[in-house]
Amino acid sequence: MAGSTGVVLAAMFANGGIAVLKFIGFLLTGSPSMLAETYHSISDTGNQVLLLVGIKYSQQDASRTHPFGYGKAQFFYAFLVSVLLFGIAGWESLKHGISEVRAGGHQSEAGPAEFLGYTIDITPPVDPFWIVVAILLGGITFETYAFVKANAELRRQMETYGWSGYREAFDRTSDLTTLTAFTEDTVALAGLVVALFGIVATRITENPIYDAFSAVVIGVLLMGFAVLLAIENKRLILGESLASDVESDLRRIVESQESVTHVDDFRTMFIGSGQVLVTADVSFDSGLTTEEVNTGISEMEAAMRERDDRVKTVYIEPEL
Repeated sequence: MAGSTGVVLAAMFANGGIAVLKFIGFLLTGSPSMLAETYHSISDTGNQVLLLVGIKYSQQDASRTHPFGYGKAQFFYAFLVSVLLFGIAGWESLKHGISEVRAGGHQSEAGPAEFLGYTIDITPPVDPFWIVVAILLGGITFETYAFVKANAELRRQMETYGWSGYREAFDRTSDLTTLTAFTEDTVALAGLVVALFGIVATRITENPIYDAFSAVVIGVLLMGFAVLLAIENKRLILGESLASDVESDLRRIVESQESVTHVDDFRTMFIGSGQVLVTADVSFDSGLTTEEVNTGISEMEAAMRERDDRVKTVYIEPEL
């Protein structure tokens, strides 16, 4: 949990500062790709706030109405991030980019910028092109820092649970907070590079279509990753189990107990980030005393938690 919080805070402060700088760059040039990037960074900053709310909410103690705690709150807020903020920012960027492409693009130069129906005219003391390039390069630097931090946490989980790579990590992780931050940072870096390419290409060729088309690409990136994140959130909101190989290992731990004659039913489900519920119907040797059965159950619980630290709650129903 501490790792996830640190990742989110790093991304939030980086994106908040970058959003202000990008908006200044847009006001100086009227660049469509800079406006798209402004939407992107505002979205990312809001995303981090929602993720922090999810982390805080999930830390509440279990109650009568929520006997397994509030761990799934992180899944819900991560889903809001993917659908509401990522989707909205992506759509606004795409719509603005398409509008500029149809209009033949907008030459990035000092002069009035249109934003939400208002015309804002700022004349900088130096060539705005270089200001925008500096902003984008600074943004790449900050986003790289946030990406490295998120990547380190994700790789730590990959090593801990033996995942072969990022694809498996995306499919198996329950830490959607880190996953969302990692995805955001990846898309942010890609968007910054695209925006930089569009602005530089427009400057060199004096054809504003490159800048306008960059906004379209950024919008498509945002919307595409919004869909992918929503899919990853759905599997956990619906109650995904542990991976089959891990679940089989936990089942074998129960079956290997000398006091157990048969495992009638065995199920697992994520109830929060890094929190798994395990339930089992177990047939014990009919000659055992109640105390011996209780001792066997305690040994099973300890062994399962040692095998996988995500096992939080265990319910074993003994059958004699």
